[in-house]
Amino acid sequence: MKRIALARALLLSLFCLAAAVQAQTTAWVSSEKDNAITLVDLAQGKVTGTVPTCKRPRHMQLAPDRKQMLVACSDSNAADVIDLVTRKSVRRVPMGDSPEIFDVSADGKTFFASNEDDAELTFIDAATGKKTGQVKVGKEPEGVKVSPDGKTVFVTSEVASMVHVIDIASQTIKKNITVGKRPRRFAITPDGQELWVTNELGASVSVISLKDYSVAATIALQLKGARSSDITPIGLVMSRDGKRAYVTMGRANHVAFIDVASRKITEQVLVGKRPWSVALSTDESKLYVVNGLSDDITVVDTAKAKAMVSIPVGRVPHTVVLTN
Repeated sequence: MKRIALARALLLSLFCLAAAVQAQTTAWVSSEKDNAITLVDLAQGKVTGTVPTCKRPRHMQLAPDRKQMLVACSDSNAADVIDLVTRKSVRRVPMGDSPEIFDVSADGKTFFASNEDDAELTFIDAATGKKTGQVKVGKEPEGVKVSPDGKTVFVTSEVASMVHVIDIASQTIKKNITVGKRPRRFAITPDGQELWVTNELGASVSVISLKDYSVAATIALQLKGARSSDITPIGLVMSRDGKRAYVTMGRANHVAFIDVASRKITEQVLVGKRPWSVALSTDESKLYVVNGLSDDITVVDTAKAKAMVSIPVGRVPHTVVLTN
């Protein structure tokens, strides 16, 4: 019996060790003014270095194989591809004029980038960097999100106050959905039923049904003592169980916790100046908030709905991505 108990204890310790190895340990934060990415040790809560990149790095995301960081650089008209182990650029991929937000196909073969100056969504071959197509959309496109089935890509137009639904195979617009004023970013609920969109100048979030592409609800964001014009939501992220959404409130300097089922704000947490993007830790106990005008990130305890610490990073930080 003792041997069995010892074996079980050993297996448990190995499991815990494996889980620890998989835990996220580093935050990568793009800095628009420094042409670099700031690296933050999440355990120590301090900056440990920087990674140089191309001009005006903004949106970032991991490649599907999670071995490379993809960085959209608006003033270089390209994406920088950075190896996570060496933390060095391995190549640049042209992305058209002034790319800001992009998404990647599940197989990693195609980039979909919004080109603000050209009012286009551009299709790019990830291996060759060649443009394989483009779709004209409304002026100042920003948010880009590929559907879970990989057949559709959604794009926001800030000027048109629309979400464009684009068929990837035919590279044509299937539907234009009118949402709130100046839509910015997306999140899809884990069940694949809803697309949430932040409306920066509408102080709201539009909830789109993916069954028929209708607007199922509009969630008005309010904060005691703040004018509606001071509430400018941009970034958002969903919990894995789809029960909670976290939305940055821009000039209001808060993050809203929203109950997805009731579509009600349950908590609001004061963070830094002009929070932009957000990321959840693996265990979802912490929310990392990028504050664009205070040049830092705020770590929020999600259970207590309380800001724990703010960590200085680069100038005008844009996006945070967590890695192992």
